[in-house]
Amino acid sequence: MKTRILLVLPLLLACAHEPQVANVPTTATTAAPSSTSTDTGELKVGSPAPDFDLTASDGTHLALKSLKGKPVVLYFYPKDETPGCTTEACSFRDAWDALQKSGVVMVGVSTDDAASHKAFADNHKLPFKLVSDPQGTLAKTYGVDTMTTPIGTLLKRQTIVIDKDGNVKKIYRTVDVTKHAQEITADTSG
Repeated sequence: MKTRILLVLPLLLACAHEPQVANVPTTATTAAPSSTSTDTGELKVGSPAPDFDLTASDGTHLALKSLKGKPVVLYFYPKDETPGCTTEACSFRDAWDALQKSGVVMVGVSTDDAASHKAFADNHKLPFKLVSDPQGTLAKTYGVDTMTTPIGTLLKRQTIVIDKDGNVKKIYRTVDVTKHAQEITADTSG
């Protein structure tokens, strides 16, 4: 029993971004356009977003170059079915009608496998795509940090908003799950 508690504790600490963090401000980068630094892989607002070629848990093929003309939201999160991650995903689900008005393509990314994503999406009736990034390759491309826990490598909660032209519009390195869906709705409307 003690072993189980010790293994679960780091996961709970990593994913416990519950509504009580409402006083922690969400931070987003909206600086003047600049280029992507190729030496450090640092992502910059205004630069072309790195292309990706992914398969969602439902089998849908997603490539950034084929999504031009639509805003794209890549939201990275630690783990399916944890409190903060479920709050965030369900907030996006609840804001889906407003998000769809802008034609947004929303993609949730974590290290969980496709089966976990499918169960998570089915359990919470999530209308958007979830993709697996088990090695953190996509996360690294977008400058998203990982954290190592006894249960494996988890992604930090961060969001990248890509405009209709394929350029980085906004980078959220800190996220408040209680208001993030509203922020993303505002970022992608108009």
